[in-house]
Amino acid sequence: MGFSTLDGLVMGTRPGTLDPGVLLYLMDSRGLGARALEEMLYHRSGLLGVSALSSDMRELLGSSDPRAREAIDLFVYRIARELGSMAAALGGLDALVFTGGIGENAAAIRHRVCSEAEWLGVEIDEDANRAGGPRISPLDSRASAWVVRTDENRMIAQHVRELLRAL
Repeated sequence: MGFSTLDGLVMGTRPGTLDPGVLLYLMDSRGLGARALEEMLYHRSGLLGVSALSSDMRELLGSSDPRAREAIDLFVYRIARELGSMAAALGGLDALVFTGGIGENAAAIRHRVCSEAEWLGVEIDEDANRAGGPRISPLDSRASAWVVRTDENRMIAQHVRELLRAL
């Protein structure tokens, strides 16, 4: 993420990285003010905005609606684009880690992302991927792929506790 939670990957209701010209276009062509634009960007964009169906990847994966496919395709494309950018900046890739709701639970998304990252040396073990890992790449894969479970609420609580202790 950048300055706000709007930057980065496309998310359930947020667009991810966006051409600033889109904002000017929406303000001009639709007469949107700052608050309406904010509502759209934070709550009606992303997977929901593209699919017009849902912000939930599980629902999109289970849908035959072409708009759901378009949202999924955009999500995978944006991950592949970010991976390429990061690999270029880092001079390669040692490991790819899937985490969070989609990363931990959507084997189909992990499969597609790993397929897009084959050029970086990522291979996928389909049985391990279906089982949810933790390692979902073969041992001889040039770059490994992993599923790492998270507990974001626990981490937030730990950080808050540390801050309170410091007071």
